[in-house]
Amino acid sequence: MRVLYASTEIYPALKTGGLADVNGALPCALADAGADVRLLLPAFPAIAQAAGVLRTVISLPSPFGGATVRVARGELAGVPAYLIEAGELFARAGNPYVDENGRDWPDNHLRFALLGWAAARFADGTIDDWRPDIVHSHDWHTGLAPAYLAARGGDRPATVFTVHNLGYQGDFPAETFRDLALPANFFSIYGLEFYGRVNFMKAGLHYADRITTVSPTYAAEIQTPEFGFGMDGLLRSRAAVLSGILNGVDRDVWNPATDPAIAVHYGEKSLQGKARCRTALRKACGLAVSDGPLFGVVSRLTSQKGLDLVLAALPALVAAGGQVVLLGAGEAELEAGFLAAATQFAGAVSVRIGYDEEFAHRIFAGSDVILVPSRFEPCGLTQMYALAYGALPLVRRVGGLVDTVGDADAQNLAAGTATGFVFADADVKSLQAALNRAFLLWRQPRQWSLLRRTAMQQDFSWAPAARSYLALYRELRPLA
Repeated sequence: MRVLYASTEIYPALKTGGLADVNGALPCALADAGADVRLLLPAFPAIAQAAGVLRTVISLPSPFGGATVRVARGELAGVPAYLIEAGELFARAGNPYVDENGRDWPDNHLRFALLGWAAARFADGTIDDWRPDIVHSHDWHTGLAPAYLAARGGDRPATVFTVHNLGYQGDFPAETFRDLALPANFFSIYGLEFYGRVNFMKAGLHYADRITTVSPTYAAEIQTPEFGFGMDGLLRSRAAVLSGILNGVDRDVWNPATDPAIAVHYGEKSLQGKARCRTALRKACGLAVSDGPLFGVVSRLTSQKGLDLVLAALPALVAAGGQVVLLGAGEAELEAGFLAAATQFAGAVSVRIGYDEEFAHRIFAGSDVILVPSRFEPCGLTQMYALAYGALPLVRRVGGLVDTVGDADAQNLAAGTATGFVFADADVKSLQAALNRAFLLWRQPRQWSLLRRTAMQQDFSWAPAARSYLALYRELRPLA
């Protein structure tokens, strides 16, 4: 089974979010399961540097005018990787999607159309004498890959399009369509057109042979107006080819027994090290010595993530004896609010604006509870990292959060399946009720210890996901 895996970022070379973690692990799991999987990514500077010595395999005339497009081969995360080199389209410093002021690059429609176009060019087998059975593209940046393959027609690879977050869609003015080198009839309600604009996400959803999301619950949710971001009607019409495959975590990276970033190694059968990690985290963050639970937050600071609810709940949380360590960046209002809270509750609240991969590991190792109160969450990796480190996730009942966290209610506690705390409504009252339950259980050390061990026993490795993707590929290409 030959699989071209097209995306935009990959851990550890380039990471802006959880997509990079997925891309750093899933292709390896697919290869371990027997697939001939090869990556396709833009030659962003960090990715090009990480890919080692690059060998140009083909030069192509740009479909959009301008510089020649070169496809070069290297290796990323132990997987063969093709990088697209196209003048200055990708060779820019900083974030791959926005400029230094946080504004989208004005030519993003061309940059990511080129990624989709290059994926489709593999269909004729002229690139490295290799023709994929499946082109698997990820999120809106690669949404045009199924469209270009559909425009090509004839014998072509089957297409799978995975939605990691429907809230980001690649939406552009109508006039950009003329730059995309697609047939005129593709700009229609049965194509890229969405409320009079060009929408890359819709292209992927409309033209792909199969659509997947990153958890079963999210696959159902996005077919509703509440979570569908205007695409729910289209997704309901394609329900027969839509499924949810739960993400996993790379236990070679996220493992408290071997993690080089944390103060002391530990495991489910030797939890003394976790207490020492908590002490080290408190010291590093300037928090007071306390007998109360330490709550961690590692997140983008956005309304999607529900961090405004945490900010509102902070006074009661601190009054109850809790402490909070937060690492993240995002909306200016939330950043300012948390920085003010760190000043107001000095010794109980610590805030670091930005992202630090090593420090994130230390938060998971040192925290007793990880807060993930998202308004929507396609899958979420944070709660799975938390489970691995024995930091009980406190999550909202949405998406992949409900698929991975067993609520510490009476029934689950009796059955031994509880692994965290789950609340229903996106409001402070519901969050506070879950926090109260966490404090109540914290005062029962034996029960807390049992819950923590159960959490650490959960297996969310990538092997089951890889098997599910391979089964899907074989449905599309049974003879491959």
